[in-house]
This record gives sequence, structure tokens and C-alpha cells, in this order.
Amino acid sequence: MENEIDSLKDVRDNLSEQIDPVIDVLLHAKGKLIFMGVGKSGLIGRKLAATFSSTGTPSFFIHATESVHGDLGMIEKNDVVILISNSGETKEILAPLKSLNIIGVTTIAFTGNETSSLAKACDYKVIIHVDNEADKLNLAPTNSSTAVLVVGDAIACTLSETKQFTRDDFAIFHPGGALGKKLLS
Repeated sequence: MENEIDSLKDVRDNLSEQIDPVIDVLLHAKGKLIFMGVGKSGLIGRKLAATFSSTGTPSFFIHATESVHGDLGMIEKNDVVILISNSGETKEILAPLKSLNIIGVTTIAFTGNETSSLAKACDYKVIIHVDNEADKLNLAPTNSSTAVLVVGDAIACTLSETKQFTRDDFAIFHPGGALGKKLLS
């Protein structure tokens, strides 16, 4: 756990100037927010789409592989697409870029590699670099996936606060379960 905490501190200390333009783009977006990824990055993208949606920023996830097999049809010109890849070289995440440019969306890279093909191809980039992973082999997406999750959550919370999203608004999107019961009582 300490390894991941240390990685998060490093990410936090190197992020500030990249976040403001991304928040501005998301605040002024006329369309939806779409997350794309594969593997562990895809799982993080699914969670982030759910968090953004529940805190007042309509969004959803599209698996990058499925995107090039027809799911790009869910995306429209005014949308913003966040593509997640630690290496920024995953072929499945690079594959939809040409079509996304033709559609005319705004693209944002969440990547650990500033010089990657993904970072270079996107309109905006958030470099979420970690020096190593938490496992002894330095291979399993641990520090890197946690860092993307934390950065995404921070952006979602910032947008929600800036939009003055209230407890009552939150209750509308969470009518079920223990949270809904707590909010609606």
C-alpha cells in the first residue's frame, strides 16, 4: 500500500498544469463524455464513466476494440473522448483515433507516456506517470491503474463542485440502495 501511496504523491506533484485545460474543456463540452480503454485501463474507464455520470457529467464507456466494430456510432461531434492507456501504444486504443478525428470530437489522453503515439495524437493529454508498479515483478497494473482512477475521480469531483451539483441532484441519480435511502429520507 505504501508503494501505491508514494506513487500517488508523485503523480499529484506533477499534474497541476495539465488538469486545468482538461477541466475547462469538460465544463464547456456540449456533448457527452466517453471513456475508452482495454484491459485494466478499460476497467478503470468503466468506473470513471459511472462516477462522472453520477456526479453530474453525462458519460459512458466504450471498449476500444468494440469501438472499431460499430460502437463509434454512439459518438457525436460535440462529444469528448478520454482514451486511457498507460503505455499510450496499445494498438486497440490507437485504432479508433482516425475515425474520432473524422467525427470531430475532442480527444484527451490519460497516459503514463508523454511521448507516446496516444499523447501525440490527442487534443489534450494528462500524463499520469508512475515510476513502477506495486508488484515484485513491476508488471501488474497496480500503481498505474490506481493513479488513473484517483486523477479521474479528482476531475469528476472538481467538475461536480464547479457545476454546483447538490445533494438533491445526487439523490436523483441514486434512488436505490442504502445511499439512495439515506439521501431520500
